[in-house]
Amino acid sequence: MEDLLDLYAEPYAPQYPVVCFDESPYQLVSEVRHPLPTTPGWPARYDYEYRREGTCNLFMCFQPLRGWRHVKVTVRRTASDFAHCMKDLVDVHFPKATLISIVLDNLNTHTPAAFYETFTPAEARRILRKLDFRYTPKHGSWLNMAEIEFAVVTKQCLNQRLPDQATVGQEIAAWETCRNAARATVQWQFTTSNARRKLKGLYPA
Repeated sequence: MEDLLDLYAEPYAPQYPVVCFDESPYQLVSEVRHPLPTTPGWPARYDYEYRREGTCNLFMCFQPLRGWRHVKVTVRRTASDFAHCMKDLVDVHFPKATLISIVLDNLNTHTPAAFYETFTPAEARRILRKLDFRYTPKHGSWLNMAEIEFAVVTKQCLNQRLPDQATVGQEIAAWETCRNAARATVQWQFTTSNARRKLKGLYPA
């Protein structure tokens, strides 16, 4: 835990970005009947019935100190999907970075093996050289700021009926552009000294 808290306390360094990473399923839902549009004195009205259209997966990459985030919408959350997400961070989003610290949980796909299953050994090693995995403790996923950003996108963007993956991607892209332009971020307050004072039960006696 202290390893992550010390990482969050470090000053912004473009060559050494800190990126919080998480993933979440999303239920696709379509309308059974067309909603009634807004009219003077009446809001839009939706029928209580809906149709389930399966699920998709959302990968969240969030850099708090820069106020930047990117959400990638995929069909599944396989080890290969994870590896391609990390490759995008290295080659597309942070190509000039010396080392990217990735805060993530201990999901079974979040391992170096995912890269070797997906790419050639030389390519897997090239990508991994640029990544520094910082895992949250067991039952400590609340230390990952990507979870907070997921709560924001759910409330501001995804709290509606979206029928397919393409529509989800369009809605999230618009939300992402707006939030990145505002450089919206999380003001993290919990420090190592707070942890030692408030979570004494987690330290050896």
